[in-house]
Amino acid sequence: MHPHPSAEPFSLDRLHTVAVIGAGTIGASWAACFLANGLEVVAVDPVREEIDLRRAIDGMIPALESIGLPAGVDQRCLQFSSRIGDELSAVQFVQESVPERLETKRETLRLLETVIFPHVIVSSSATALIPSDIQADARHPERLLVGHPFNPPHLIPLVEVSGGAQTAPEALNWAMEFYRAIGKAPVLMQREAYGHIANRLAAALFREAVHLVAEGITTVEDVDEVITQGPGLRWALQGPFTTYHLAGGDKGFAHYMHHLGPSQEARWQTLGEPSLTEELITKLVNEVDEATAGSSPAQLARIRDTGLVELLRLKNSLQE
Repeated sequence: MHPHPSAEPFSLDRLHTVAVIGAGTIGASWAACFLANGLEVVAVDPVREEIDLRRAIDGMIPALESIGLPAGVDQRCLQFSSRIGDELSAVQFVQESVPERLETKRETLRLLETVIFPHVIVSSSATALIPSDIQADARHPERLLVGHPFNPPHLIPLVEVSGGAQTAPEALNWAMEFYRAIGKAPVLMQREAYGHIANRLAAALFREAVHLVAEGITTVEDVDEVITQGPGLRWALQGPFTTYHLAGGDKGFAHYMHHLGPSQEARWQTLGEPSLTEELITKLVNEVDEATAGSSPAQLARIRDTGLVELLRLKNSLQE
């Protein structure tokens, strides 16, 4: 039976309990973020063991403390369940992070709508799926949106907020305020798009990286070297438009576009469209294995997270 709705939507100052549906890599990271912000969390996952989730969260706490979130995350504020049930009736916000399959997300939403209040916002971490498709069969589609994080969500500030055809503007506004309140840097998309913003940009760069390797112009190792020792350093501080604004000198972006825009167009015409044949995939896999030899994925993730903490500290100091 559907719970009876309260008179008004939850205000942020009364928010105390949230749900994380799907406690894999992304869901666990969200849970750690919410706990570090003093929220009570109900985590649901039919596959992951509770002890594994708690260990994963324990491993994230030092990094969260390093970027300024309160020390001493209390895991007693975490409740775990293997299924969506009545224990979710009291939650005031849902972050859904189940596997990236449309029917799985629709079924998850259907089950959620049997136990949560109609005005509780459901935000999907969907990477490529668009909210209009997820909400199509919902009883209350107006409260469904996408709040797509960038991995790892407990450290990366970005959250891309996107509404579907039936999403209420009030839901989007509430989500933007909520994510800001927990220290995120949400960006509201003007309209939904496959892959959102960040992953479309990342896909464009990766496509050209694959093309350059496929054509024998460079190697996997040197592509990563070029990005991390060149553009990536600037992009951590200023995006592509500001970067080219500075490239225009004293006259800025207008000067760059009028005088160097043609050279951009010339490069665009030569960008590749590689096909991921088995032969190319094998080549890429072998080169990635060679480039990362001696470092496990877990070790590489620790290096990434340690660097992210220091980078976030630097960015925060520049904004003070």
